[in-house]
Amino acid sequence: MPQTIHIRVEGRVQGVGFRGWMTVLADELGLNGWVRNRRDGSVEACVRGDTDAVANLLSLCHEGPCAARVDRVIHEQSAETVASGFEQRPTI
Repeated sequence: MPQTIHIRVEGRVQGVGFRGWMTVLADELGLNGWVRNRRDGSVEACVRGDTDAVANLLSLCHEGPCAARVDRVIHEQSAETVASGFEQRPTI
């Protein structure tokens, strides 16, 4: 059953390839959504897909790519409509 979640990752998560890492991972897991940097230094994403695939991505966000230092991952269910595919969006 598909689900949509909003994720916010805090720590040293910008300038370490986090968005690219998440995009590749989401594509591999067959997820839809987007990821972007925020001006406060966090990374934000909205992800939709099979419950197990979403849970897998969320679990991996606690580690991130090798150069990242993840201090905190916040997530919640979302009602956002997500287009097909996974994209990197501009910083907000």
